[in-house]
This record gives sequence, C-alpha cells and structure tokens, in this order.
Amino acid sequence: MNTNVKLEKWKVAQKRHRLSDKHVQMARELGLNPDKLGKIDNHKQETWKSPLPQFIEEIYFKRFKKTEPAVVKSIKELIEDEKIKKERQKKAKAERRKEQAKIQEDKSFICDCKETENYANMQVF
Repeated sequence: MNTNVKLEKWKVAQKRHRLSDKHVQMARELGLNPDKLGKIDNHKQETWKSPLPQFIEEIYFKRFKKTEPAVVKSIKELIEDEKIKKERQKKAKAERRKEQAKIQEDKSFICDCKETENYANMQVF
C-alpha cells in the first residue's frame, strides 16, 4: 500500500478520535491499525476501558519504557518529507540513466571504430 494512503488513514483516524500528533506517532510506532481504533476507543459504552490517548500512552510505556517519542512529527510533516524523498529519488534515477546512456553511447562508438578498422585491414583477392 502506498505510504500516502497509509498516512491519509492516520489523518482521518486522528480527526475522528481526537488524537494529538504525539498519540498518532506513538500508535504508529506500536503498529496499531488506524481502522481498528474505534474498537479500542469505546470507553463510553464499556466503562472499564480507558480513553484511547491514555491507553496508547500506557502500552507505549510498557513496550518502549518511555513516556513519549524523542521527536514528534505531524502527519503533514511526514507527507512533506515523503514528497521530498521521492523527488530526490527521481532526480538520482534520472542522473543514473543519463550516465548509463552516455556509457552505452561511448561503448557503441568504440565498437564502431573497431569494426571500421577491421574492415579497412581486410585484403581483397
């Protein structure tokens, strides 16, 4: 699945469940599914459940032994970073293709020169 589609799902989940950027990042690091957050965020009907942000903080602390991530990035920042990364990759790929085309052109020129030399050296009987 495309990373932008995944991030869009998280954006919708963030809005629907009223999560902060910190909670979204923690949930992503935990590997939670944004489509399944509604099952977890059911503390009004099932009073024994804790609210979703509090639940995410609890399981994040259990797994990573930290209260929050070192660097918190919003989903918009992640999407922008992904766009910049893709542009860099496209530029690098275009440069590699140009270099390969130049190398192929040089090789074909060298081969053409050798063939003409061989042809000129042939004796006619």
